[in-house]
Amino acid sequence: MNSKVYSEKLPTKGEATSALILRCALSMARRTGLEGLTIGAIADEMKMSKTGVFARFGSREKLLIEALKLYRVQFERAVFHPGLEEHAGLPRLTEVFMRWVQFEADDSGIGSIYISAAAEYENRSGAVRDVLVAMIKDWQAWLLHYIKTAIELGHLPAKLDAEMLVYEIYGLILGLHHDMRLLKLPGSAQRAMRSFNRLLEAGGGAQPGSIEAPHPKWWTVHVHWASLREQRHRAH
Repeated sequence: MNSKVYSEKLPTKGEATSALILRCALSMARRTGLEGLTIGAIADEMKMSKTGVFARFGSREKLLIEALKLYRVQFERAVFHPGLEEHAGLPRLTEVFMRWVQFEADDSGIGSIYISAAAEYENRSGAVRDVLVAMIKDWQAWLLHYIKTAIELGHLPAKLDAEMLVYEIYGLILGLHHDMRLLKLPGSAQRAMRSFNRLLEAGGGAQPGSIEAPHPKWWTVHVHWASLREQRHRAH
């Protein structure tokens, strides 16, 4: 291997430090929210000077935006990319929803950033809000695309209101976040999965239990996994 080429692929010390700062910021955001993040708090957590943290981003606003971008990468890697491995249409939509529930239920808490940040910035203005809104709208646009593809392929009925289904699916995730994070209700992830199935049944795109039937072992593993995650989350 050419050592020169290899070295060019490695991050510089500054880039590596910036990446560590962003990961630290996301970890702190789970506890304090994005608005709770300050240059000083991150510097203390990283055992760095405030000047050192500030110099790498230029402003607190820029740091928050870059943290959101890192979150988006993590979200897409966990939810969006696995869905692309499934067949287009209903299989892909179902896989994405399952992965989304799994991501939200993960006891790391990172899955709640879109939702918690939306509550923080709903009445604010500025670049951070603009970036957050663009990310959420982009994700909803992908959901709409998946649903419309499922309709085109005949997996869902042509009369189905695709925009309404996006709204209802997103509402299931909001409900999951509320019940799991705030109320700490057992079985929240399983209810979200069953509710998704009922949405498809009501729309005429699935028969009762049809989503579980093709992959019973897969479904059982995910339900069991979600139950364990919830138990661990409630214990903390």
